[in-house]
Amino acid sequence: MKSIYKLSLVALAVIGLSACNQEEKATNTSTNVELTTEAQKEAYSVGASIGRYMSGHIKEQEELGLPVDRTLIVTGFTNGLNDQLKLTEEEMQTILQSLDKKLNDKRQEQAKAIAAKNIEDGKKFLEDNKAKPGVVTTESGLQYEVLTPGSGEKPAAEDTVEVDYVGTLIDGTEFDSSYKRGQTAKFPLNRVIPGWTEGVQLMPVGAKYKFVIPANLAYGDRDTGTIPPNSTLIFEVELKSVEKASAAPAAEPAQK
Repeated sequence: MKSIYKLSLVALAVIGLSACNQEEKATNTSTNVELTTEAQKEAYSVGASIGRYMSGHIKEQEELGLPVDRTLIVTGFTNGLNDQLKLTEEEMQTILQSLDKKLNDKRQEQAKAIAAKNIEDGKKFLEDNKAKPGVVTTESGLQYEVLTPGSGEKPAAEDTVEVDYVGTLIDGTEFDSSYKRGQTAKFPLNRVIPGWTEGVQLMPVGAKYKFVIPANLAYGDRDTGTIPPNSTLIFEVELKSVEKASAAPAAEPAQK
């Protein structure tokens, strides 16, 4: 799990200068600040870059149910600059380590809850989807639908395929698209998730299929960042070409 609060106290506290800008519109120093000299721009950039970096972590802490007193963050920052700390360095280090542990514990609880919900949501989606006309469910649980038939050759698992695709979660959230990148993807078919390895082998070149891939044939309980744990995935895939795996070289005859 990541650690937020192993930064220095100043690095943590500077976020208060950014976070409280909107809350303290009466003073509103952010719009009146002078940034004419190189030294002014350097000083501002130090504070702003740390503030932007930490703002996401502060928001996450609040979303995890651990309140943040932003006024005290500003006070702590000011005290740190003036060397007038109310706590010793050792006390602050202990407190920040404890906070870091609380956050990691909260993240783990949240991840478990999301993973459990995704399993149930995925089961229901698969159950509903398999009843739709044109949807075929394989023995493994992979579901596919032919959107556009093709007439070319079908790949084997060892072959390299060229595809265009878009991937979404079952709620419609798009997490990947070769179309948006403007470039097809090319890879050995046995180097991707099992649902792809099985499904694309069913496709002739020129076809477009829609796959619904259960979590156990996708990324399982891993959290990839864009794909939550235990997610059932939906892919629309166009098979552009197949590059056959090189045939193994024939064995040389034994020397007499």
